[in-house]
Amino acid sequence: MTVHASRTIYTGLSAIEARQRLVTFGPNALVPEAPSGGIRHVLVQVLTDPMSVLLVIASAVYLALGDVVDAVVTFAALLPIAAVTVVLELRGERALASLRRLAAPTALVIRDGVEQHVPALDVVPGDVLVVREGDVIAADGRLVSGTELVVDESTLTGESLPVTKTSAAGDADLFAGTTVLAGRATANVLTTGRATRYGAIGQLVASAEQPQTPLQALIRRLVVQLSIVAAVFCVAVVGIELWRGMDFASALIAGVSLAMAAIPEEFPMVFALYLGLGAWRLARDRALVRRLVGVETLGATSVICTDKTGTLTLGTIEVAALWTAPHASEGDLLRAAVLASEPRPYDPLDQAIVRFAAAHGTGVDELHAGELVRDHTFDTAERYLTHVWRHDGVLSAHAKGALEGIAGRGITGGEVRADAFAANERFAGQGMRVIAVASSTRVNEHGDRADDESQLALVGLVAFADPVRPGVAEALADCRAAGVRVIVITGDHPVTAKAVAESLGLAHVRVATGADLDAAEDEGLATLVSTVDIFARTRPEQKHRIVRALRAQGHVVAMTGDGTNDAPALREADIGIAMGRRGTDVARSAATLVLLDDNFATIVAAVRDGRRIFENLRRSFSYLIAFHAPLLVSALVVPLVGAPLLLLPIHLVWLELLVHPTASLVFESDQAADDLMRRPPRGRGTGLLDRGALAGLLARGLALTAGVLGLYLYALGSGASAEAARGLAVAALIFGQVLLVMIERAGDRLLWRVGLAGNRALVWILGATLGSLVLVEYVGPLASLLRLTPPSLGGWLVAAALAIATTCWTEALKLTHARRVATSAA
Repeated sequence: MTVHASRTIYTGLSAIEARQRLVTFGPNALVPEAPSGGIRHVLVQVLTDPMSVLLVIASAVYLALGDVVDAVVTFAALLPIAAVTVVLELRGERALASLRRLAAPTALVIRDGVEQHVPALDVVPGDVLVVREGDVIAADGRLVSGTELVVDESTLTGESLPVTKTSAAGDADLFAGTTVLAGRATANVLTTGRATRYGAIGQLVASAEQPQTPLQALIRRLVVQLSIVAAVFCVAVVGIELWRGMDFASALIAGVSLAMAAIPEEFPMVFALYLGLGAWRLARDRALVRRLVGVETLGATSVICTDKTGTLTLGTIEVAALWTAPHASEGDLLRAAVLASEPRPYDPLDQAIVRFAAAHGTGVDELHAGELVRDHTFDTAERYLTHVWRHDGVLSAHAKGALEGIAGRGITGGEVRADAFAANERFAGQGMRVIAVASSTRVNEHGDRADDESQLALVGLVAFADPVRPGVAEALADCRAAGVRVIVITGDHPVTAKAVAESLGLAHVRVATGADLDAAEDEGLATLVSTVDIFARTRPEQKHRIVRALRAQGHVVAMTGDGTNDAPALREADIGIAMGRRGTDVARSAATLVLLDDNFATIVAAVRDGRRIFENLRRSFSYLIAFHAPLLVSALVVPLVGAPLLLLPIHLVWLELLVHPTASLVFESDQAADDLMRRPPRGRGTGLLDRGALAGLLARGLALTAGVLGLYLYALGSGASAEAARGLAVAALIFGQVLLVMIERAGDRLLWRVGLAGNRALVWILGATLGSLVLVEYVGPLASLLRLTPPSLGGWLVAAALAIATTCWTEALKLTHARRVATSAA
């Protein structure tokens, strides 16, 4: 609907029209409500976990048998699983709430010819919006009247410099979520809510699903596969036990025990512990982890997409260089630039001029203490402005703006013109923004703008730059050494972005623009993201598209950013990294990792720790696989031979949810390998286990299994009770577990040469493991609950000897191999 200028400016909508349009167009809600998880979400996550289902079944069976204690204890084992679920799945997602907080809570509109404050939610298309300095604009609209408006649009565009808006120019569009730095104006509201540019970002943030990390996917796949196998064997064991004449409840307990032994519930538990400790270390090093899985993902990162402004640079405008005309000095240039700036500036360029001039001895306060006689606002055609001042009765005019605009009035000699334009081109090529400054003392008391500017003479050029952040160049070099590709994605001009990238050591960079992205189909986009180092003049949805294209090629993508415009890409990336000091609430809430010191070098440390965590997880999971063999085989074989179960569900809860995760922390405490950051990133599909080492792992596990199972059946055959035989076998099992941890930690090295060196946690953790064995064997209530009778002294010695014989035989193979190598070398 076309609104007449007179009505728009002076009358606006009536209250009745506004209410009708609110019904038609809906509230001006820029961001959709965030979905809530709540208790139902926790229950769904817990009760769909395979181990949780088995624990519920086992508890129900014990209850049906009248064994209330075992039923309660088994059901209570759900608590640690629920705790892990809450930590990993219900981390507060605050990106959408932050977007809503950033939007203006109220707006000033003209309705029924009167200015009035209304809730921002009630702004409708056709409203006349009044905007002033400091306002956050409530809706998208078109400027229709008012003074020159200076707007910060960096939250939408990523462009670090403010934008000047005038109703007479083609850049008169205003956008929701941007901030007015200076001026006052009225605008006709065109779109509200999700139809605005800001609302479109909110939609992207809401619709972008957070991807699973590579390791999460691997663990989930392994657990699902083993759960299927466990289900098949569970049904088979139940069927065999029923066929042998056992009652249904006992047969079901045997089947559930087998399934629990087969499912590696420790894997997600250990994964959560490792990530929690990694997050604690990163927080200590000034990096806050908002999603625990991000700790591991950093170690797999192959591409970092980084914003320029505020990430590679400090995000501030500073005077970087000066060029003076032949007849002027730097002092003349700085005085003229100060007088061409506002006395109490809001424009970042004016602020930078005043700071620089004051630091270089110019009396800024004295200059601005004069009388500002006339203020000729920004000429959008010529792109400059002029101020006329009076000092001690003397009038002078001072202008600043684009060199092209001032050149026609202030440059008289061909040589000076050539030098000025050459300097302008040189500064621009270095990624700087350049303004020209001109002055005149031939000013009439009652002259107009044409008179005031008729005698201007060029004084010089002032060049501005956004300084590179200290330490970034070194951090980027470390990323390259680690095989991590760096892509710069920015809203800035291509020349500026390229100059900054080259100053950071990114040589021979290739540049593309947002227009190139718009023109590219899927195949062309794949080529662009594979070959281009800098994407300039990009929009939020384009950043989002770049990240998706890189992930489609198999890359593990990290995206850094600090503005609202970065939020969709931060959520889409495998890991989003936000700046903590400069970043907006939106960026920080959408990110996985927040750099509290805004130091790009912190990313390198996080990548290193992520890689260390993965290597240690591989060794931890290798140990778990080896130790799962006794659990699985005993649960399968013992029912088939008609013997009482060696490991009941309560034993499996103790081992899989307490003992195993604790023992696995030994590997987490090991330091990173010296060459860890000189290796290429691991692929997205890299497995947790080394297939070449899997045979050795299973051989050690099966050897321990044969020994423990043989010891248990021998004790039963010798007339020992089930509790006594179980106590002896469990002792051998725990001794074997401690030795397996130490052997896996030693790797290809001889166990006695590695010992306990380099890991202060080893003694405490393995001591706690052996201590728990003593407790469950000798503390009456625990021994009764686990149905254990402690061995005699001779039994303890037999259990220890058996564990050593069935695990340390691999040390003899290592020693033999070492002697062969030594003999060959000689």
